[in-house]
Amino acid sequence: MITAFIQRAVMQGIPLLYGSTGEIITEKSGHLNLGIPGIMYVGGISGVIGAFAYENACTSAGHGMNGALAILIPFLSCLLGSLLMGLIYCFLTVTLRANQNVTGLALTTFGVGFGNFFGGSLIKLTGSELPSITLTKTSDFFRTSLPFAKSLGWFGQVFLSYGFLAYLAVAIAIAAAVFLSRTRMGLHLRAVGENPATADAAGINVERYKYLSTCIGSMIAGLGGLYYVMDYANGIWSNDAFGDRGWLAIALVIFAVWKPGIAILGSFLFGGLYIVHNYIPNLDFSKQELFKMAPYLVTILVLVIISMRKKRENQPPQHLGLNYFREER
Repeated sequence: MITAFIQRAVMQGIPLLYGSTGEIITEKSGHLNLGIPGIMYVGGISGVIGAFAYENACTSAGHGMNGALAILIPFLSCLLGSLLMGLIYCFLTVTLRANQNVTGLALTTFGVGFGNFFGGSLIKLTGSELPSITLTKTSDFFRTSLPFAKSLGWFGQVFLSYGFLAYLAVAIAIAAAVFLSRTRMGLHLRAVGENPATADAAGINVERYKYLSTCIGSMIAGLGGLYYVMDYANGIWSNDAFGDRGWLAIALVIFAVWKPGIAILGSFLFGGLYIVHNYIPNLDFSKQELFKMAPYLVTILVLVIISMRKKRENQPPQHLGLNYFREER
């Protein structure tokens, strides 16, 4: 049971890791993107649209599915949809200098509506009696794990029994940590988030860094939606099925004190806290909902602790949530 719990906690945490890593990269530029839940939603439905089109094309032509295309088409569709959401956010907040909080919340509302609209449309096209779309064939390619994992017992189940998107999430988080702490471009990005006026005076293109970090962060977050549908949910899309995972990803950013390396462990912890009620016998519904509050309570506790300790390395970027007006420099 412990092995099964750890495995499910990791799977539950991977979408949170994608979302938090993307948001950390965005926030390091000084932009608070509360549209992450909507971006994850759009990333998921964009991947579903790509997979649905490819599966139908293969079925109509009477051909079998190519594994590489079955993965590549939804993957690129997800990145494209997430990128468009990131560009919308950048245009409104960087170019037009709209309020970041309002823009992010509007993107979340738009993203959920976008996903539900196209999800509902695809459900009608399939003529399914159930309010869901099943893309089992595509999901099988995404969920393929190492063939020798089962023969290694608990070690194989805990560490080697996941699809490639799970390992990609960890790799991206590690790469983001190295980029932010060990590279010149990462230093420039952090400078933009701390004091854009000083960075601008030093010759750093502030607007370019804000656009790139936000768009890249959005694409990473969108992969969390793709993972949830194609791997965690076995290729089944249902409207409003994501729950509060997007908001948990934003909470994880605070828990990880804006460090992608800590977000890796934090995502698995949050994933475990999110499902631990399923492994406690004789819990009624109200008590289950109390257990689901645990990740948020932990985040509040961490926020209180880092506020009391006041260590600069554990604080958010100084210019987070504030628009930069070059004319005021």
